Amino acid sequence: MRFLHTADWHIGKKLHGYDLLKNQEAAMTEILAIAKKEAVDAIIIAGDLYDRSVPGIESVELLNQQFIQINLEAGLPILAVSGNHDSATRLATGAPWFKQRNFHLHTTLEEALEPIEFPEVQFFLLPYFEPIAARLYFEDDSIKTIGQAVLRVVQAMEEKFDPTKKHVLVSHFFVAGSFRTESETTVEVGGLDAVTSDTFTAFDYVALGHLHSKNAIKEGKVRYSGSLLKYSLSEMNDEKGVWLLDSQTMEPEFIALTPLQDIKHYEASFAELTDPVIYHSLDREAFWHFEITDRAVIPNMMNQLRAIYPYVLTVERKNGHDVVRQVTKKRAKTLAPIVVLQDFFKEMTGESLTPTQSEWLETGLTFALDTEKRED
Repeated sequence: MRFLHTADWHIGKKLHGYDLLKNQEAAMTEILAIAKKEAVDAIIIAGDLYDRSVPGIESVELLNQQFIQINLEAGLPILAVSGNHDSATRLATGAPWFKQRNFHLHTTLEEALEPIEFPEVQFFLLPYFEPIAARLYFEDDSIKTIGQAVLRVVQAMEEKFDPTKKHVLVSHFFVAGSFRTESETTVEVGGLDAVTSDTFTAFDYVALGHLHSKNAIKEGKVRYSGSLLKYSLSEMNDEKGVWLLDSQTMEPEFIALTPLQDIKHYEASFAELTDPVIYHSLDREAFWHFEITDRAVIPNMMNQLRAIYPYVLTVERKNGHDVVRQVTKKRAKTLAPIVVLQDFFKEMTGESLTPTQSEWLETGLTFALDTEKRED
């Protein structure tokens, strides 16, 4: 059996205010093309199908359209779970009918304990849940954390294992030792959402969602697929794609997706960025993070740049302003005003004031202090 592992589609999510529906549609269409090319027998979606618990109409229409193409038209089974961004109750609508077409969408703990059977593989679909759900289901008040809850669930799953088959867990949690990106929502309180990787020892493969990088953890058979698209600047250099697995080897193979619009970085002066020779050589339809080398104030800078590059995400100065302000504030109490301003200029530009600039500064400070004294 061959299957694809994807997750964290976050349909309806925006990037710095820009709509991503067309990008998400292109990525999902590419996943279906990969599934057909690789002749897979099922597609796993490990949670966070939507970005919000109450998605917009356009988001619902887009996801429904993709499900029709994958499941009804291409005839591919879907194995999906709800994530922390999804509304389990809303996603569950229609699930009993979906199963008649091998569309298995699990949103409750009870469903997770019944495996989805294929000739060579048992799939257990464990949606995102809070510890209280396991505490009530198992009638065990000792279950306090999600780590304890998932361990108890896995033990119950093991009782249903068919020893003649491989066993795959599909779930949506934070595994201890993983790292996050800026686009992920932190849901734990005091680290209560962490699950240790050794909890999953009994499984041949663990298809996870929740963290947006495929490199979030490298525990062999425990893998995050990463998100459908790059949803933050912190993911700029993170390659997006899907894992392809074969039940005989259970060795995941990563297949990259080609983004409709990539996030790119460019460092230059404002004059260079607005020079036709430069901007005609750049992908102006990409999402851009610009680092400006200019020291001078540039009036209406963002609007001028967006007239050329429609999808500017952020523009930063080459030097770190926030850090500079904090350091300068601490020094202000102990240093003379002219020294503070000289230090501030150097931290902002990486250069010292020229003799002429120092003279202007000293003249200006003297005038300001004399004016203050006369007013007093």
